[in-house]
Amino acid sequence: MGHREDLLEGAKRCLLEKGFLRTTARDIVKESGTNLASIGYHYGSKDALLVQAYVALVEETGDRFEPGREEAAAAATAPPGSLERFREVWANVIRALPGSRAIWLLSFELVLQGDRLSEVRRMLGDAQKQALSGLVPLFNDVPEAELDEETVQTEGRLYQTLLQGLMVQWVFDPESATDADQLTEGLRRVIEASRKAPEAS
Repeated sequence: MGHREDLLEGAKRCLLEKGFLRTTARDIVKESGTNLASIGYHYGSKDALLVQAYVALVEETGDRFEPGREEAAAAATAPPGSLERFREVWANVIRALPGSRAIWLLSFELVLQGDRLSEVRRMLGDAQKQALSGLVPLFNDVPEAELDEETVQTEGRLYQTLLQGLMVQWVFDPESATDADQLTEGLRRVIEASRKAPEAS
């Protein structure tokens, strides 16, 4: 690996161990075996590097949401857009959550310490707009590059909001966190109630 990749991997390790506020440029240099000048040359600033490292960690977590061999076989029988597919996807997501606890704690740090991390939060806000489309293909089988903006801004926001809610529950108390069956039954009841509701005049 070159210095750019070494810095990114070092920053990821520092984030998982120390978080945003406690990680210094010197920590990253020591962890990556590079030098201070490399941070500015390759990323512009320590904050920009930490943002890239955090985004990479989140993307790696997202990769774990993909079904494994057994889950893929089950999901293959669940049509896109169906309640069965909805349950299968969330079961895979929930299965991956315990192994991602350190990353979710970083997210809490951003929420709680946002005023002290204003530049980091601003850069991550831009990255979050791109992340809206990441979960959608798991539910509808449409490649991310082919999603229209309306789908991203509606379905993408719905799935991201559900994911963030589950993340909070799992960090707070995994034993009482919502499971895939409960989430799916809740959606089923909402759909059923909406079908029975009289149309507005």
